[in-house]
Amino acid sequence: MMITESPTPMDQISVEKIKAAIRDIPDFPKPGILFKDITTVLRDPILFQHMTDYFYHLLKDKNIQYVVGIESRGFILGCPLAYRLGAGFVPIRKTGKLPGMVERHEYDLEYGSDIVEIHKDAIEPNARVVLIDDLLATGGTAAASSTLLKRLDVDLVSILFMIELGFLNGMEKLPKEVNTHAMITY
Repeated sequence: MMITESPTPMDQISVEKIKAAIRDIPDFPKPGILFKDITTVLRDPILFQHMTDYFYHLLKDKNIQYVVGIESRGFILGCPLAYRLGAGFVPIRKTGKLPGMVERHEYDLEYGSDIVEIHKDAIEPNARVVLIDDLLATGGTAAASSTLLKRLDVDLVSILFMIELGFLNGMEKLPKEVNTHAMITY
């Protein structure tokens, strides 16, 4: 069944239905973590459309040229959004997974470090870009990804998340000059 009327960004009924569909998985991927499983939203074609439409309505008048998704669930959210916006899609991946020349950024984790990469020729300078991922926790990966985009000299218009774990204060690590938004905050 296709949606004939898309929800507006403030359609709280749609957001509450999406929030209600998110499943909590205790002790995944390790003891003490309460994992927010979005596959229950993705498998429902109506909720998936509502989620995509929600983000589309936030951006439809922003002349976005590229949607950049953070590995891996950012790919799932970003591809249909790019399609809706008539924009290109560009992935940010963990180290060693992109075949061309890459720009990379190493960042600190709670215990250790990680690296994210993007193709150096993925986006032309000054292009209007949105960065998207499923979940904002401590903000390290999103901050590292925004650093990569700044190195490519793009116009980072917005950073979007389906879910924010507000108690972890991840938004504080993101660039203050960029519009950031989470559909759902826990």
